[in-house]
Formats: sequence, C-alpha cells, structure tokens
Amino acid sequence: MAEVAEHDSGKKKKGAQKKMTIRVDFTPMVDMNMLLITFFMLCTTMIKSQTLQITLPTNEKLQKEQQNQAKKSEAITLILDTEYNADGTPKHDEETGKTIHNVYWYQGLPDTTFQVNLLAKESFIGDTRENGVKVQQGIRKILREQNKDVMANYLELKEKWKNREISKETFDSLAKKNAADSTLTRPVVIIKPGPNTTYEALINTLDEMQINQIARYSIQMPTHVDTLLLENFQARTGETVIRPTIRQNAVY
Repeated sequence: MAEVAEHDSGKKKKGAQKKMTIRVDFTPMVDMNMLLITFFMLCTTMIKSQTLQITLPTNEKLQKEQQNQAKKSEAITLILDTEYNADGTPKHDEETGKTIHNVYWYQGLPDTTFQVNLLAKESFIGDTRENGVKVQQGIRKILREQNKDVMANYLELKEKWKNREISKETFDSLAKKNAADSTLTRPVVIIKPGPNTTYEALINTLDEMQINQIARYSIQMPTHVDTLLLENFQARTGETVIRPTIRQNAVY
C-alpha cells in the first residue's frame, strides 16, 4: 500500500511549502506476480518442438563381395536434371508453377551395352488421388516398389501410432530400426546431381529418401558411363537431354 507522510524538517520558513514523503509498499505486487506465474505454469500445456526426423544413412560394415552383390541386385541410380529457359532461368510448369526437374534412373550396375538397364524418365509428382485412394506417382512410386518390405512394416507401425496403440517415441524408435533392418530387401540409392541441377531438386530427392524410408543412399558425381546412358536415352526418345551447362557452380 502507498503511504503519504508529512516531512518535518524542523525550522520552517514563512511561506515554505510542506514536503511530503511518499512510501510505496511493493509486497502485495510481488505476491500477485508470484501467484500469476504459478497460475500460468500450472495451466500452460507444454508443446514439443516439431522437428523433421531424418533417416541417416546406416554405417554398415560389409565385405567387398557383399557390397558388389547388393549393388547388382538392389542398387538404383538417380540422375537429376533441371530444365531451363533460353534466358538461363529455371523453367516452370504452366499448371503447377513448380520448377521442372527430371529424374533419370536405372537399376543395377551401369551397362554400356544398353541391354540390361535402360534409362527411364520420371519426375517429382509425389502422390495423387484416384477415386479417393492415394496413389504414388513419379519417382516416389519407383522407390516405394523397391522398398516395399520396409514400407509395409512402416505403414503398419504408423497405423498403430494413429490408433494410439504405441507412443510417438516408440513409433520413431521402431521405424528407425525397421529402416535399418538388414533382413529386409532394401535398395541402395545412388543420387547423382547433373551439372544443371538446382539445390531444390537435390532437396526433393532427399525428401523422397525420408518419405520412402530409405536408409542406404549416397550422393556421387555422374560418371562418363552415365553420360553414355543419357546420350542413348536421347537417341531413343528424341528428347533433348544433353545440354550445355547453364547453371553456375554446379552441384555434385
């Protein structure tokens, strides 16, 4: 409470003003602040920070023979490319307005005879709906088919989490173990950004690794054999694939 008291200085001059001493007691205000802090602490719901869970590549120690065998049967190579306009700016799709990124892929080890693995072209379409059912399209469909064993277990775990049969922490732990389960058939994805590839295309590809629960992947430079495969694809389809390097500071 505030208290006002008259200050008596002893001798008073004629016509001098009286001085008042004002004293404010802050004890009630401090008590009120402490009660408010306690109230808000008890009534506030603590929200966990929403962070992106990234499935990092596994650090598996395999023998050289096992690595070669895995590459032959499970390896998928993705060659990334971005289309550009004549003025050097990335080309955008007229309907969606998104940058046009192309993904050229083949399975297994590269074959310069073009008899075993021919290049195929896909895009980052993602998911679409047909009659109310979600259907994978583009490169997502290819990756999911190659990782169907892991994805089947992952979707089962996700359904249990949605039904509150397991907690979020348990779901994350089991999903991580599932992605790294060596007893399941899993692809080894080799990502090769071309000289005209933008960072957006590379990030989109890494997102697909996360969405499709692919734990084994690496980023490498395109080789001369990859160029031969692109040239063969260009001759087969008549599409312009091999173009001069437009983008500066190419990403590899």
